[in-house]
Amino acid sequence: MDSQDGVTLSRPRPYLTRMLLFLTLVGFLGLILLPQFAEAFMANPGLNGLIVGVLIIGILYAFRQVLVLGPEIRWVNSFRRSDPGLALPKPPKLLAPMATMFGNRTTHVVLGALSMRSLLDSLASRLEEQREISRYMIGLLIFLGLLGTFWGLLATVSSIAGTLDSLDVDATDSLSVFSTLREGLQQPLRGMGTAFSSSLFGLAGSLVLGFLDLQAGQAQNRFYNELEEWLSTVTDIVGTSGDAPMADPSQTLMALTSQIAALTEQMRAEQHLVNGLARNQEALQPVLERLTRALEQEGR
Repeated sequence: MDSQDGVTLSRPRPYLTRMLLFLTLVGFLGLILLPQFAEAFMANPGLNGLIVGVLIIGILYAFRQVLVLGPEIRWVNSFRRSDPGLALPKPPKLLAPMATMFGNRTTHVVLGALSMRSLLDSLASRLEEQREISRYMIGLLIFLGLLGTFWGLLATVSSIAGTLDSLDVDATDSLSVFSTLREGLQQPLRGMGTAFSSSLFGLAGSLVLGFLDLQAGQAQNRFYNELEEWLSTVTDIVGTSGDAPMADPSQTLMALTSQIAALTEQMRAEQHLVNGLARNQEALQPVLERLTRALEQEGR
């Protein structure tokens, strides 16, 4: 069996199953607590509706992160099993650099170590870019919940201040004062409902998206690790393979750079030696001149 047939990339079905089961449990819990959630939602339907909308978008995006791995895995498995020169399926997006490099192969692929690392780094950066969006949505849900909290607290403080200002402390009818106080506290209580309901929806939504993002990240890590395992089977570490369809120019360039650096160091050493001889000659020049004058005087 060829070395390129040794590793098969698995599909991310277990992670999709976990995500669906988790959402089923969340939906079942939501149905049980539906009256309480409906009452909390109506405390501030505008902001709470925005939080629910962001949650739905985040859920769909989390599933997309896992589903987009399917075409990538199918392309790699098709490429691994196909014979050189045969047509392959439509190239994927995450592995576009790899598809470009391997698109016109005429023999079995053999990579250099630097080429393998370059492909893996490109894939890692693309996967990390996708994760950043889901992390932003998780943070956005928490931010919206805190925004509702401060909004509700601000409304509560303002209402309490208005209620205290409207009280007639000099009135002798305590029943009238209590009635005014009770009516005035209704608005602050509504403000507290806004604060706590927004926090409830925001934190609950962030927990849901956090679990889904965790599963999507695990699916991406598994895809990355299995791809790395397969690429390691077609990588020539030494770079001496004779049937490689594409020679790794990076290794040749590194060897040439090392030779140029060694030659430069040798030239610097020779230049330093010449400079030293020149300095020694300059130091001996006065001695030679005195010796010459002494010989001339003796000759006279």
